[in-house]
Amino acid sequence: HPRSEQTMELTHQLQDTQAAFDSVAADYDGPRGNNALIQRMRDEVWRTLARNFPTGARLLDLGCGTGLDAVHLGQQGYRVLATDWSPLMVGRAKDRVRAANLEQHIQTLQLGMQAIGQLATSDPSNIGSFDGIYSNFGAINCAPDLPNLASQCAQLLKPNGKLVFAVIGRICPIELAHYAAKRNWKRAKVRFAPGMVSVNLNKHKVWTRYYTPREFSQPFAPYFEIAHCRALSLFVPPPYLTWLYDRARSVFDAAWWLDDHVGHWPVLRNMGDHFLITLRKRSGAL
Repeated sequence: HPRSEQTMELTHQLQDTQAAFDSVAADYDGPRGNNALIQRMRDEVWRTLARNFPTGARLLDLGCGTGLDAVHLGQQGYRVLATDWSPLMVGRAKDRVRAANLEQHIQTLQLGMQAIGQLATSDPSNIGSFDGIYSNFGAINCAPDLPNLASQCAQLLKPNGKLVFAVIGRICPIELAHYAAKRNWKRAKVRFAPGMVSVNLNKHKVWTRYYTPREFSQPFAPYFEIAHCRALSLFVPPPYLTWLYDRARSVFDAAWWLDDHVGHWPVLRNMGDHFLITLRKRSGAL
């Protein structure tokens, strides 16, 4: 029964990923969270969200982690439903929301991307009620079924609603150079795997899939069109190579200027540690 085997495999992968992020939830905002490289990327995502959504807009956060993005947006006057597959991450997000006194602006919910259709079935008033949906730092790379996710997003969004996703890309030149120098060819090739692959996180497995912008946007094409796309961390190291940034801060600070000014160019926007893509709902979609 191939279908049953696929279902079991997917269940195990989802359980692995959930356990991995549960295992790091307690200190995710420390060494694994907010170094300078990550915060620079986060700032660009925040600017993109502010450009695309007016204050007061209702937003859905997919893979909210410990709630840093949701709390920032709540402080700016947005209304956010923050969701994550990891119950311990959601617990930390809820604590962060409570500490910021933002319960009126932000709701938290333990829900994986594979199940966001439950938002419509459990409460039909959610259908067509969100101005935007966003996901940061490659959380969406863990989504097991992009075509299904695309249709559910279209159902939840208002007409002309938008998606803003920071997606881990396939082609990261600095990462390739780093692992080539170490002759770690197996690790250098990880991003080029055609399907889901396991990546180590705190001695657990995170199941993820890497994309080019074209590969990623294709399942969304029936409902969405690309409004903008740019590279993130193209000329600067990926966030896990903080030591490299610290060795040559002045050089990489200048390289950030290049990221910001030419990262949207054709070809270049297909590279980098992540790409930041904005998709606009097509007229009449769902």
